[in-house]
Amino acid sequence: MGNNQDKPLTEHTSHSNRAPSRRETHTSSDVSLKNDDFKDMAVSGKKANRPSDIPFKSDDFTNMAVSGKRKRSSYLVVAAFDFGTTYSGYAMSFRDNPLNIITNQSWIAGSEKLISLKTPTCVLLKPNKEFHSFGFEAENKYSDLSLDDEHHGWLLFRRFKMKLHNTEGLSRDTTVEDVNGNSMPAMTIFSMSLRYLRDHFVESLEKKTLGVTETDVQYVITVPAIWDDRAKQFMREAAVMSGMESSRLLLALEPEAASIWCQVVTTQEEQILAGVGSKYIVVDLGGGTADISVHEKQPSGQLKELHKASGGPWGGSYVDNNYISCLTNIFGKATIDRFKKEQMADFIDLHREFETKKRGIRFDTEGKVTFKVYVAMMDIFKDIESHSLQESIENVGLSGKITITGDKLRVDSSVVKSWFDGPVDSMICHVKDILSEPKMKDVKLMLLVGGFGESQYVQNRMVKEFGSKYVIIPEEAGLAVLKGAVRFGHDPDIMSARVMQYTYGIRILLPYDEFLHPSRKLKVVNGEKKAKDVFDKFVTVGSEIPVGYKVTKRKTPNDMNRTFIPVFRASSDAPYFTTDQGCTEIGFLVINHPEGKSLQDKVFDVTFTFGDTELFVEAKMLHSEREFSLTIDCLK
Repeated sequence: MGNNQDKPLTEHTSHSNRAPSRRETHTSSDVSLKNDDFKDMAVSGKKANRPSDIPFKSDDFTNMAVSGKRKRSSYLVVAAFDFGTTYSGYAMSFRDNPLNIITNQSWIAGSEKLISLKTPTCVLLKPNKEFHSFGFEAENKYSDLSLDDEHHGWLLFRRFKMKLHNTEGLSRDTTVEDVNGNSMPAMTIFSMSLRYLRDHFVESLEKKTLGVTETDVQYVITVPAIWDDRAKQFMREAAVMSGMESSRLLLALEPEAASIWCQVVTTQEEQILAGVGSKYIVVDLGGGTADISVHEKQPSGQLKELHKASGGPWGGSYVDNNYISCLTNIFGKATIDRFKKEQMADFIDLHREFETKKRGIRFDTEGKVTFKVYVAMMDIFKDIESHSLQESIENVGLSGKITITGDKLRVDSSVVKSWFDGPVDSMICHVKDILSEPKMKDVKLMLLVGGFGESQYVQNRMVKEFGSKYVIIPEEAGLAVLKGAVRFGHDPDIMSARVMQYTYGIRILLPYDEFLHPSRKLKVVNGEKKAKDVFDKFVTVGSEIPVGYKVTKRKTPNDMNRTFIPVFRASSDAPYFTTDQGCTEIGFLVINHPEGKSLQDKVFDVTFTFGDTELFVEAKMLHSEREFSLTIDCLK
């Protein structure tokens, strides 16, 4: 960038009152990159070199809210993928009958002979690290290999989606571990999973229809509403690597999707939600996370978000983890590790059995609950340990609460329910905090959805804790997100407004004022005193933003070839400097402008569009009138 790097860019504001169409505006992975480009990015983490500081000078800038309407989907088919922590599945419907949702009926759970509407989120790789299978097929194949002692070198990845929950340090080089601790790039594992689901869907579509091709499909992938920009970009890039065209891909927020579906369900309870003015809290409990939103039904038929999405890692998989921890306390870590390594078939069956058992646990369950103890686990324990199992039970303080008779583990219901209490207590406390806010006083309804929301214990607890609310649990609560995502794909404008999770802005220079600005922020530019690192705010955390809210900045570059714009977010509503506590640089824009012979020929408008499920950015070169989409590169 030469010596011009620290010169301020001049800017002013203009507005457009047209929201970008879904086919015109792209995000994270839309800078004319092909699948091969993303593959290279995933492996090497390459990105453009950037200067350390490209400040902007603030002249006149105002915000303007524009709630532009988008057209309904013009695609013949919408296919939605619910890519979950523990289970995944897909559903579809056709444009001429969008509410006739077709779910895949052919997931078969192998040894259990169980036909399921979802399949486990797990991937099996061959020893050469090529994809072999996904879901029940992957678990069953690995089990068979384990029984024949031929599983060595094979890699089985399970429950890896939670890698995107804590995104600090998330990059294209982030890795996930298989059941034996072997690492692979997370981007590779995610894209393999999505490719399998996509291919499975396309094969099913071709069998059902004539004259419909893959290019007639609008894809939708569900993501937790609490995910940040970094995690959403990661998922989008993985989807593009899997073969989904980015311009035909939407991300749907999971609690929103469930809420959208329950607007059209015809049972009496769900019809209450569809009344104009209805305000309700959506509690979406999945395998990994609890995702919580608050919605209001508008006279237009749209939904408006009333509270920023929130939640935490309080999903059903943590109950499973507590069960395994209990077994580890009794049998010892060495026994469980060896059992898992040598008897993977039994270890997978153990998880499947527990999944079935935990669904039947109620808040008023009494007596003991019976679980199977595998002979191999008992034999390994006897081989490793010198004391008896009864002594182990006494040592962990569970004497009288747990007994072992033959191949049966009998666990007191109080112990089993305690495995639920950690995640459920955290979730209930969080929901109570939300409902205690003054602006939430009119929220009288609660919608409980998600796979973990089907747990009888969870349902009992929610009704008990929120007796003053009308708790609605739709039939097939675990499919509400998936079906709603299909409807969202047909009508993405069904959400009219969302509440910002963060304050967003960019870094600029202002005239230095010794009474306002600390001396450490003084910077001399072309002989003028400037205050550096000033946070130029676009939108404010907690504010209600209509879908299509635009902020446009006009800039004169100081470099002939390209401009870098760092983008920041803050957890507070009024950050002053981008270095304030709680401020984070989420990524940066790269604007290439080779056209023109002077800097004035390269003046451009950059427009940020808020209020959607992702942050969209577009640019327009004023001299050449070239328009193009931009990516905020959030992945390191």
